Amino acid sequence: MPFITKKLHSPERQMALPFLIKELGLSRSEGQRLIARGRLTQDGIVMCDQFGFVEGDCEFICFEPVTRGFKPMFVANDFAVYDKPSGLSVHPHSRQSPYTLNDEIKHQFGEDANATHRIDQETSGLVLISRHKNSESVLKRLFSERAITKKYLAMVRGEVKEQIDIQEPLFRIDHPNLLISMVVKVDPKGKPAHTIIKPLRYFPQYDMTLVEASPLTGRTHQIRVHLFHVKHPIVGDPVYGPDEEEVTQFIKKELSPEDRLRIGGSTRLLLHAHSLEFTYENEHFCIVSEKDFIQECFEAMGISRG
Repeated sequence: MPFITKKLHSPERQMALPFLIKELGLSRSEGQRLIARGRLTQDGIVMCDQFGFVEGDCEFICFEPVTRGFKPMFVANDFAVYDKPSGLSVHPHSRQSPYTLNDEIKHQFGEDANATHRIDQETSGLVLISRHKNSESVLKRLFSERAITKKYLAMVRGEVKEQIDIQEPLFRIDHPNLLISMVVKVDPKGKPAHTIIKPLRYFPQYDMTLVEASPLTGRTHQIRVHLFHVKHPIVGDPVYGPDEEEVTQFIKKELSPEDRLRIGGSTRLLLHAHSLEFTYENEHFCIVSEKDFIQECFEAMGISRG
């Protein structure tokens, strides 16, 4: 587990923030942020006030990254790019979360390194990370200004014969089942969302099409929901397509790979973040995944290409 509990001792009554800065070598802003997140406890009581005092024994929950040797595919002075596999989360969802990409980011580039955009756990492909706070600010601004072009590959149901320009607002479902309420749908009450779909190759024997998806906005599950909306759901999507019971089973992690293959035709979501293109400090970058996505699709579907 990347989160561990450190036992600390303050021999005298003193303010919590300078105590943590001295004991753990934190910056002032880091200390403030971690105290506000409830990482410091004394006598079983969570301390969230940086101006509070500690005395005697206390405990501090900190993130200590572990590595499995997963290296970035591209490294620059200010940023790096990982080509992550499907199933690997970028960030831990809780203090009990197992290994995530964040472990490698922090282990290899230090505490100030961070992912600069979101990518679903189910989606494979490129993740752009900043190596320090200054580049994080610049890269996140580029994303917010839509100055970074992202292109995805997806294997979808049916034949896509021509380019599809999808402009449909997306809205998080209000559902009594809290798990299902994580799902997004096309709805006039939602936020504007725009995706362009281009067909690349049709596989008639399986009635599936490899498409390129270009999201011009960055809504949650945007490509997945838009493709489902135009009746070309992504193969292996465990949320947009299956019935409510199966969706709940997936979210609760109750489906085996065999279950997913039976229900959705693939052991994983067949969506891949394929390329990133942007200009950083007057230098143009076009970074393309080296993965053979078609081969990965067939393997996940249990199909031999021979």
